[in-house]
Amino acid sequence: MDLIDELKKRSTLVDESIQEFLPIDHPEELYRATRYLPDAGGKRLRPAVLMLSAEAVGGDSDSVLPAAVALELIHNFTLIHDDIMDRDDIRRGMPALHVKWGTAGAILAGDTLYSRAFEIISKMDADPQKLLKCVALLSRTCTKICEGQWLDVDFEKRDIVDVDEYLEMIENKTSVLYGAAAKVGAILGGASDEVADAMYEFGRLTGISFQIHDDVIDLVTPEEILGKSRGSDLKEGKKTLIALHALNNGVELECFGKADATQDEINNAVAKLEESGTLAYVREMADNYLEDGKSKLDLLEDSPAKETLIEIADYMVSREY
Repeated sequence: MDLIDELKKRSTLVDESIQEFLPIDHPEELYRATRYLPDAGGKRLRPAVLMLSAEAVGGDSDSVLPAAVALELIHNFTLIHDDIMDRDDIRRGMPALHVKWGTAGAILAGDTLYSRAFEIISKMDADPQKLLKCVALLSRTCTKICEGQWLDVDFEKRDIVDVDEYLEMIENKTSVLYGAAAKVGAILGGASDEVADAMYEFGRLTGISFQIHDDVIDLVTPEEILGKSRGSDLKEGKKTLIALHALNNGVELECFGKADATQDEINNAVAKLEESGTLAYVREMADNYLEDGKSKLDLLEDSPAKETLIEIADYMVSREY
């Protein structure tokens, strides 16, 4: 089984469904802005996790496709607002949405994705009690994402942030959406509460691993592959796990918080992080969360869907972009 083929198969279904559930409406320019980021593609990992989770508990992935689309729209809404707050001008190798349509246009496009996501899932042909559980879970998840983003912004104004605070931030900002993806798929697929909760933990823990590895990718992946400025976290002075470990262990990073840092300065910083053991420490932590997350799938019977979920989890800490 080839993971990329499995992901492409599901991402194609999601892409087609986005066009169906999010048509270009009136006012036309708003909906063109709203479709800009979803139409740019992406790995569609979150909807894939949702669909595979439904399959893994004996459900039908086609029947949960609207929920998968809703989840992807929520993810894109967070990216749009994240780019505004972080003042990032590139997303998926293209100008960020706020660069093309302005800040006001980007906020409205993001808000439209958010509201349309809940409209799509609430209209699904599914058991009303299961839908209510899913809508409540997604609502709580969106609140958690905002809490995580607030912490991320707050960290910029603080001199000291500890590792536990950082882990809380990335759990809320990133991993809870993976947890929701797995649990929504499990609920709609007919899983028991025990199995659905285990699926949430699978998504949450592997999502933490994903974000920790994402911070590594920001440093070590070439810009032409990354699709955005390499080392942007260092230049912005973001208190990632990498930065926290380095600063707490006396590693001097001259480019930290230096917006106009050159690529040579970034390269020197990466070399220091490798030599000091910081990157090894961060990679090991990502691996530990990954293994804990995968163990939550032990409740499931063996199946191709379970195997693919495990492969997705492994891919999260092996990918280059």
